[in-house]
Amino acid sequence: MSTSLEQAREELRRRQGAGARYDSENAPARELAWARTGTAYFARKLNELTDEELYGPSLLPGWTRAHLVAHVGYNARALTRLCEWARTGVETPMYASTTQRNTEIDRGATLPARALRNLFAHAEVHLNVEWRDLTDEQWDHEVRTAQGRTVPARETAWMRAREVWVHAVDLDNAGSFRDFPPDLLDELLADVIRAWARREEKADLVLAPTDRDRKVTVGEGTGPTITGTTADLVRWLTGRGARRLTSSTGELPEIPRWF
Repeated sequence: MSTSLEQAREELRRRQGAGARYDSENAPARELAWARTGTAYFARKLNELTDEELYGPSLLPGWTRAHLVAHVGYNARALTRLCEWARTGVETPMYASTTQRNTEIDRGATLPARALRNLFAHAEVHLNVEWRDLTDEQWDHEVRTAQGRTVPARETAWMRAREVWVHAVDLDNAGSFRDFPPDLLDELLADVIRAWARREEKADLVLAPTDRDRKVTVGEGTGPTITGTTADLVRWLTGRGARRLTSSTGELPEIPRWF
């Protein structure tokens, strides 16, 4: 017999007991769900790799898969620091500096395979603990990202979702944007356009997803129309290559970087 989602949640809470942690009512449920399913997706792609394959190239130029796993693990720790900042009121930046961040990743990439896998797993658990310790009010406390943006703590859920899903593809182990939830793809597309707008980047084009009933105008909208599935458009917009896309001018335009 099927049960409603709420009934299933209540049954889970009963089994876990009074000491279990849960997200507050004001938590960003959609983004947290993306982050957690994305973490599971990244973990699956990671676990399919042998220890030897971890030190092979990723899809990111100059980075091995070990660099990528270290980055994703240390990113969870950095977001944990932002949650601690929101919870305690004590300023705790993501990183001491860009140099410190890059050095940390480079050193992490030299760790033994078992240590890398443990870094990813333990950092993810710690971040979830911090998320579940945030109160309704604390989710709206302002923190500052590594890029210098002031955002509410709830932004950390989206930052993590974006990180784990896209970097799962970067592992170059058959991860695909076509595996992403449809609403996550829509948000990633919007995120790229927001990033361009924040930096006042020039872009002029029309995006025409074949699996959606609307077009997205970027800039004046007088540039070429780019047609393809939302997954293929997002792959291109995030700098992961162009596949199965067509342009009204016969060639794809140059676009600004995402990050």
